[in-house]
Amino acid sequence: MSPSPRNTPPPRYRIVQQGPDRRPLIWTLLVLAWLGSVAVAWRWSQQLAAPRLPELSRELTEARGRLKRQQGELETLRQRTEILEKSDQITRAANKQVQRSLAEREEEIAGLREDVAFYERLVGATTPRKGLNVHSSQFTREAAGSWRYEIVLTQNLNRGAVSEGRLKFAIEGVREGKLAAIDWDALHQTSGAPGQPYSFRYFQQLAGSVMLPQGFTPQRVKVRLRGESGSVDQTLAWQGREPENATAATAVAGATGANDLIQGEP
Repeated sequence: MSPSPRNTPPPRYRIVQQGPDRRPLIWTLLVLAWLGSVAVAWRWSQQLAAPRLPELSRELTEARGRLKRQQGELETLRQRTEILEKSDQITRAANKQVQRSLAEREEEIAGLREDVAFYERLVGATTPRKGLNVHSSQFTREAAGSWRYEIVLTQNLNRGAVSEGRLKFAIEGVREGKLAAIDWDALHQTSGAPGQPYSFRYFQQLAGSVMLPQGFTPQRVKVRLRGESGSVDQTLAWQGREPENATAATAVAGATGANDLIQGEP
C-alpha cells in the first residue's frame, strides 16, 4: 500500500505577471487634449471678440508695404529737391557772373567810345588846333584816405614839337563855412614840393596822390603849367568819385597807352 500524500500548505507568495505601464501615454493624451482645447478656445474667442482680425492683419501688412514704398518715393523726391536747389543756386550764381561780365563789357565799350571821341577831338581835321591845354582832371578816393588824381594834358597846335615842363595845382573849396584853397605844398604835406614833370608830343596823363584836410569840401581845381613852350593857368570843376563808382578809368588808361605809342613816332 502506498503511503497517502501529505497535505502541503499553500504558498505565501504568488507570482502575478504585470502588463505594460500606460501612464506616460495617458499623460501625453491629456496634454494634447489640453492644447487642443486651448487652440479651440483661442480660435473661438478670436472669432467672437474680433471677427475681422485676419482681415485687419492683412490690411496692416498692406499698409506697411505702402508706407515703405511711399517712404522710398519721399526720399527720391527729397533728393530731387536737393538737386534742383543746388542747380538753382548754380544758375543764380552764373546769372550774377554774367551780369557782372556784361557790366564790365559795357564799361569797356563806354571807355572805348570816350577814347574814340577823344582822338577825334585831338587829331580831327575839323577840330580847331590848340596849344598846351588841360583836357580833364579826375580824383578818386583811396583806401588810406588820400585822393588819386589823373590829369590829361593835350596840344595839337604844333604836332612836331614836344611840350615839356612841370605841373602844379591847387584845390579851392569850402572849409568850416568859409572859402579856402589848399595849395600844392599842403596837398603833398611837404614844404617846397617840386612840380610834377610832363613831356609829350600830343597828350599825356599825369597821376599821383594828394591829401585833403578833414572838413574840406572841394569845388574847383586850379592847374598851373610852367614850361619852355609857355605857361598855362586853367581852372576846372572838381570831379571826384568813390572807388566802386569808378567807371571811366578805362578811357584814361587807353589814352595813356596811345600817348606812349605817339611819343615813340619819329
